[in-house]
Amino acid sequence: MLVKVKGKNTRTVTSALRRRIRTLPRELARTLTWDRGTELAEHRRFTIATDVQVYFCDPRSPWQRGTNENTNGLLRQYLPKDSDLSRHSQAELNAIAKSLNTRPRKTLGYQTAAAILRGGVALTG
Repeated sequence: MLVKVKGKNTRTVTSALRRRIRTLPRELARTLTWDRGTELAEHRRFTIATDVQVYFCDPRSPWQRGTNENTNGLLRQYLPKDSDLSRHSQAELNAIAKSLNTRPRKTLGYQTAAAILRGGVALTG
């Protein structure tokens, strides 16, 4: 899921995340792991509004967000580093997310994330 935001300040980011996370089934919106950036400085308000617990990685520990780091690498195929992200619409971001979610992944036994979700595997906790 990719969310277009107008800026990196905490209110803008948490508001956009809050709106988008409410579209997910509850089983998929239990926790959020974030790096140490200031974008989620209002994480307590976000948790109260969404009932999604926020966890933060230790400084300089990207392996604690392995899936996120891998996804960032895949996103670079569509959105190169230092590109102007404001030029992309939410519809374009949705298309990129769909492309990534329908791409077979080794970590999923060469199934797609979309197929796993449809099959309910991600909903068994």
